[in-house]
Amino acid sequence: MSFPKLKSRSIKINRKQLKKILNNLLLITVHHLFLGCLTFFLFALILGAILFYKYNILAQRTEREILGKPVLLKEDTYQEVLKVWQEQERRFEEADTKEYLDPFKKPVVVLEEEKLIIIPEEGGLTE
Repeated sequence: MSFPKLKSRSIKINRKQLKKILNNLLLITVHHLFLGCLTFFLFALILGAILFYKYNILAQRTEREILGKPVLLKEDTYQEVLKVWQEQERRFEEADTKEYLDPFKKPVVVLEEEKLIIIPEEGGLTE
């Protein structure tokens, strides 16, 4: 059994005509501000709906693959990372208790028997 041959019609798009139509559409949108804002809002709404559908709804429909074998940790690498974290935590705790002088407060200058003594407002002596 043979099928009859159908004439294939290819859609020919005239680029100059398409460019003219798009330019006219853009000019109409620019001249009518409300129409332009509404057009862009609807475009953004449709794009958001497509992205939501793709990444939320379709993702929930697909079945999640179950891992065949359990995840194994390398104990020596884990211990090294744990040591680094503990060292960083120790340094953080030390920095929390250390008090620094405020560089924006003016120190009090006292002249006393041929010695210049600078006393910060917080207290403490430096010669």
